[in-house]
Amino acid sequence: MSDATTAPIQVTAPPPGKYRWVIMWLLFAAMVINYVDRQMIGVLKPTLQTEFGWSETDYANIIFWFQAAYAVSYLVFGRIMDRVGARWGFGVAFLIWQIGHIAHGAARDLSHFIMARVVLGVGEAGGFPGGIKAVAEWFPKKERAFATGLFNAGTNIGAIVTPLVVPWLVLAFGWQAAFVVTGLLGLIWLPIWLLVYRRPREQKRVTPAELAWIEQDPADPVEKIGWRKLLTVKETWAYAGGKFLIDPIWWMFLFWLPDFLGKRYGLDLKTFGPPLVAIYLLSDLGSVGGGWLSSRMMHRGMSLNMARKTTMLICALCAVPVAFAAFASNVWLAVGIIGLATAAHQGFSANLYAFPGDVFPRSAVGSVVGIGGMLGGIGGMIMAKYAGFVLDSIGTYTPIFVVAASAYLLALLLIHLISPKYELAKV
Repeated sequence: MSDATTAPIQVTAPPPGKYRWVIMWLLFAAMVINYVDRQMIGVLKPTLQTEFGWSETDYANIIFWFQAAYAVSYLVFGRIMDRVGARWGFGVAFLIWQIGHIAHGAARDLSHFIMARVVLGVGEAGGFPGGIKAVAEWFPKKERAFATGLFNAGTNIGAIVTPLVVPWLVLAFGWQAAFVVTGLLGLIWLPIWLLVYRRPREQKRVTPAELAWIEQDPADPVEKIGWRKLLTVKETWAYAGGKFLIDPIWWMFLFWLPDFLGKRYGLDLKTFGPPLVAIYLLSDLGSVGGGWLSSRMMHRGMSLNMARKTTMLICALCAVPVAFAAFASNVWLAVGIIGLATAAHQGFSANLYAFPGDVFPRSAVGSVVGIGGMLGGIGGMIMAKYAGFVLDSIGTYTPIFVVAASAYLLALLLIHLISPKYELAKV
């Protein structure tokens, strides 16, 4: 997977000035909130399933419609980010998803939960297009995978916070209050984002040296690039195909892991917190480590193509053992196997998220991320139906984990076949 035609990225010393990292930490905080909101349905699945009498297919339908709204809106928000920018695009998306999250507290039947999840899906679909757009605006190529890995690590912190905090809220105040309290607390982020975020040239706190560092890559074309053009570019499909294959695996971990731990090892709302925390701590290491590794390889002179794909190959191989997770003899062995796979996903994902910023002009990054996110959402819809069918008809997670084990190698193969040299997209 070497790239003989792509010169290694020139190594220069980072400048004084750290304001770009303030932006990254704001994105990190948004992802923490995003995943608290997103994961609560998975953590509360046993509680809600008992109260409302849901079958596995009922629960799968809630996830399916969330994914459907997420897929369509991801495409739309990708375009919105390119038109209005990350500041207002991300801000509007955040407000919508917080409204959807709080609305869960008023749900009284299956249809109410589906409607609340649809609103949540519409808003959350703007999170990653906005985050990737902001990273493309604020970081040069040599730092993008690392910055993406860092803000993406917020998803794992959110997934850690949820099983620690939410059971306490539920036991003390009820599940309805848990949705309302977490939603209102999350809203504190929005005014901070709107006050702090500007494009680098519009932010007075950015030093000239830091601005030069941010803008060190060749200038992008200024004209807007439409969806029709992007859909004819093979690099769009390299990114979107990878997302279609790997996103459903992360969704499966997020929405079904508490249920797996409960059915396989007898854990419940009071006891599955520590295993989930351990799994998502490992995920955090993978997110930061995957972004760091490819950036480190480039700093040592490796081409962009080789650095990204070598890192993704290492991550894909680390996901393979999850095929045997359901056979683990005890819960902590299962946690180790699944945690390795979730870390592998996050490392792979950090490099895949960097792909649009690596090969497309900034004016097209949001749209490409939107197209890929839509394909990932469609893959998640298929996975939701598949998981519900397997669990209702067979009652074992093994076929689901086998799919998870193979998805990353297939994704890397697809990406390499479509974009073997990781060249700039011809748009």
